[in-house]
Amino acid sequence: MQKGTIGVTTENIFPVIKKFLYSDHEIFLRELVSNAIDATQKLKTLSSVGEFKGELGEMNVKINVDKENGTLTVSDHGIGMTAEDIDKYINQIAFSGAEEFLTKYKDNANAIIGHFGLGFYSAFMVAKKVEIHSLSYKDGAKAVKWSCDGSPEFTMEECDKTSRGTDIVLYIDDENKDFLEQSKVDSLLKKYCRFLPVPVISGKEQEWKDGKYVDTEVDKVINITEPAWTKKPSELTKEDYLNFYHDLYPGQDDPLFWIHLNVDYPFTLTGVLFFPKIKNNFEVTKNRIQLYCNQVFVTDSVEGVVPEFLMLLQGVIDSPDIPLNVSRSYLQSDASVKKISTYITKKVSSRLEEIFKNDRTEYETKWDDIKIFIEYGMLTDEKFRDAAMKFVLLKNTEGKHFTLDEYKTLIESNQTDKDGNIIYLYSTDTEAQYNYINAATQKGYDVLLMDGQLDNHFIGLLENKLVKSQFVRVDSDVISNLIKKDEKKEVLLTAVQREILTQEFRSQIPAIDKCEFIVSFEAMSPEDSPIVITQSEYMRRMKEMAALQPGMSFYGELPDSYNLIVNTEHKLIAQVRDNADKEIANIVSPIIAEIDDKNAQITALREENKDNKMNDENSEKVKSLENDVNQLRAKQNEIISQYAEKQDLVKQLIDLALLGNGLLKGESLSAFIKRSVSML
Repeated sequence: MQKGTIGVTTENIFPVIKKFLYSDHEIFLRELVSNAIDATQKLKTLSSVGEFKGELGEMNVKINVDKENGTLTVSDHGIGMTAEDIDKYINQIAFSGAEEFLTKYKDNANAIIGHFGLGFYSAFMVAKKVEIHSLSYKDGAKAVKWSCDGSPEFTMEECDKTSRGTDIVLYIDDENKDFLEQSKVDSLLKKYCRFLPVPVISGKEQEWKDGKYVDTEVDKVINITEPAWTKKPSELTKEDYLNFYHDLYPGQDDPLFWIHLNVDYPFTLTGVLFFPKIKNNFEVTKNRIQLYCNQVFVTDSVEGVVPEFLMLLQGVIDSPDIPLNVSRSYLQSDASVKKISTYITKKVSSRLEEIFKNDRTEYETKWDDIKIFIEYGMLTDEKFRDAAMKFVLLKNTEGKHFTLDEYKTLIESNQTDKDGNIIYLYSTDTEAQYNYINAATQKGYDVLLMDGQLDNHFIGLLENKLVKSQFVRVDSDVISNLIKKDEKKEVLLTAVQREILTQEFRSQIPAIDKCEFIVSFEAMSPEDSPIVITQSEYMRRMKEMAALQPGMSFYGELPDSYNLIVNTEHKLIAQVRDNADKEIANIVSPIIAEIDDKNAQITALREENKDNKMNDENSEKVKSLENDVNQLRAKQNEIISQYAEKQDLVKQLIDLALLGNGLLKGESLSAFIKRSVSML
């Protein structure tokens, strides 16, 4: 019997392995099964080149749980090891047999997984003792048993194993007894080994008998050895892709479509990416795409390999060229990763353009579901944005779809303002903004529907990309101001009439939480509404962006600002004006005149002292005049407000406008209904 010391430079190698080398204890099973797969694949390679002439026999990997004896065994019928091999590859940590084998058989080797020669030692994270029982494929080889209790010391001796291959026997320690549960082992195998190229057997298939599940004689194969991404697209049907998708993501709706990745230069990459239906709650989920290395699951954290906007996709990427850390648990930064990311972006954009060109009707049918992918990509990835300008669509309120060029051609003759800007009118809610959309379409304008979660940001992007173009929400101003064709019609109100009407309408706007209103006047068409409520395009966009970007929370805290625009050409507004002229103009006019006189005195005093510091006497005069103005204005507003309180027509006009914008609620809505009944 041979005794010796494992070739390491420190006796603390095992604590390092247990605590720091591997980020998660459960991956020990992945590593041992991967090694077993490698041993199997190596033998297949040797057989294919004529270096092994014997019968291959059963080429599978078995995992056996023996709860009674406290062992978990991983067995293969692969290449096996001699005592010399064990001394070389096990006793000298980090001397990778896979690397050496790949170098020798690089033109013929089946997929070999291992790289670092450390995977075997992950067993000591969960085992108090590990044994290797192995018989090499070589003629005349003697079976060998290697044993180690987690210290640098080992024993190695001949044993009576008669079948080719290797058994790794783990004596599970007390802290990790859950790895002796068949269900736990099976769940790990399904996570890490479900697509390995060699059958992985764990336990027996079960059947329902006498009120419980019992084992049958049939071996339970955990994995699918030839998953969809390992085949050529020509070999797969639509049903094959859908079945693969539902195997990956049980219980989900069918994907919209998919992209099959297959490249062998300048790197090797295969995979299938699916476009799933996104629910209303938009969120970038980091674990939708699974990364494999030669069919071994590595991680579902694929940042860097997959561009951020494609995190919305689901599926599988498999590449032996993606650099991994020594435990294969996460990615290492590398130039090739950027190349792979660029390739995936290009492939996705090419596929989308292909679908758009070959079946535009189908593309338009799915547009509402895929536009979040495309908009997110255009907002976050410059190369994708440039490519997507060809196949991104705009949809109008009638449900018709247009490319950017098509829509520009449609509207530029009628929706170009006096400064040469093309105005893209849009709605975010066709029901709530129905009256505004109707007013625009009656004027011959077309209105886009921009109701997506990213549309507010996307509009900003388009305004930067499209020359002399501006997006204006259809309810952001009166129809005559949305696309300014010529000079506005003058509002014919005297200063006294403007003061009275401003306070008359302002005083009767019901209090609405986190809303403020600015009263203004426009000389619109007599056929237009008497009062129109609009919202500032700029402030609304800022508040909407604040909802998605925490750094803009300042805007989110501001109240919603609305414009209550009074149409001075409407007959009902003329009636309100004439009634006020008769009832209170003669009372308010002297007050307004006195306010104007005192403001003129304030202006004169400030002008007189603009180059020098105002002396105390003049400063006191200004303060006294300002106080007088405030008192006079308060008196004026009180007179107008008391008058307005009795004007049901004013209240009714305001409430109708609020109701049309979904802003009239609660007590104010109840008062409106009661008033409406009394006015009938």
